[in-house]
Amino acid sequence: MENKNFRFETEAIHSGYLSDEHQGSLVPPLYQTSTFTFASAEQGERRFAGQEEGYIYSRLGNPTVKILEDRMAKLEQGEAGLAFSSGMAAVSAVLTALTKTGDRILCSQGVYGCTYGLLQLLKDKYDIAHDFSLMSSKEILEEEIRPNTACIYIETPINPTMKLVDLELVASIANQRGIPVVVDNTFCSPYLQTPISLGCDVVIHSATKYICGHGDVIAGIVVGKSDFIQQVSRTTQKDIGGTVSPFDAWLLLRGIKTLPVRMDRHCENASKLVEFLRNHPKVEKLYFPGNSDYVDDNRIMQKQMKKPGGLISFSIKGSKQTAQLFMNQLKLIKIAVSLGDAETLIQHPATMTHAVVPVEERRKMGIEDTLLRLSVGLEAWEDIQEDLDQALEKI
Repeated sequence: MENKNFRFETEAIHSGYLSDEHQGSLVPPLYQTSTFTFASAEQGERRFAGQEEGYIYSRLGNPTVKILEDRMAKLEQGEAGLAFSSGMAAVSAVLTALTKTGDRILCSQGVYGCTYGLLQLLKDKYDIAHDFSLMSSKEILEEEIRPNTACIYIETPINPTMKLVDLELVASIANQRGIPVVVDNTFCSPYLQTPISLGCDVVIHSATKYICGHGDVIAGIVVGKSDFIQQVSRTTQKDIGGTVSPFDAWLLLRGIKTLPVRMDRHCENASKLVEFLRNHPKVEKLYFPGNSDYVDDNRIMQKQMKKPGGLISFSIKGSKQTAQLFMNQLKLIKIAVSLGDAETLIQHPATMTHAVVPVEERRKMGIEDTLLRLSVGLEAWEDIQEDLDQALEKI
């Protein structure tokens, strides 16, 4: 089985796991243990010296976690994976591994608020600077890459403006200069987009979101080449310690099995709600990868994404108070700052996920006070639309 490449839906259920290696258990076992015993003192010495394969301590490796890491690497078309206790633990480990004092990070024009906070911390404490770029053309990229640019960090779609970055374009320019390209693929999941297949080097997920899909896990994933994953595993993960628990890894394995089915439903529901929101008189602007009003983004979406995704951002006509009044009128849709769950969630980026970003910088990113981000769930789309409609009628 392991020697054959199956289609995505099959790999999501089977890859990285052989039941005959685990007493025939159909479901991957949960190795809920902090440490592992050695047959002898000499065996312990060999394992710590890296002379013998085997488990030592769950912060350094765990069989349940390893199945998750191998499965995610397969789905993302990478060589190896590494699981973390949160998406930000994954982001922190990767950026720490790729940079040193005096380096710069070139970022997409907009990142998650906590990623922005991390970038500021790296700048203030360790003199690792960052630049934001539209990355919209070869000329812009070549102008903004500097001699000390250590890596390029991209969100696509960008949180929360849903702008897209042409990954093939960025990778082609970065690869010529030996600059690694890191992509936060949380909004798409590997079902919709595989950045490594487009020439990028490292993929990051907040596995809390679509990978889990049920709102009951905090975790992160990194996928890349084996040598880089080993470097991160032996340094910034091992020594800083942001490893995922075996139980959370087990829950993620369960969630991944239904990832393709869930993503299809998220995308189907979102595409129907987009039509409703686009034509509503109280909606000022709509931001969605499949929105034909944005020709460049639509072209990129067609090239690198299987479907437009399950997230919609839109701005309400009025003020911040109007947007908050609208949110407070919702009954089915929950006000919460995650995404990718079975439940439809809505949040106000300017005062929630991106509140840490200074106002001037937020506006450069396109985050206005009237902007809302909707994570479309798995409910009947008609019920979601009716809830949006009744709340819009009250503002």
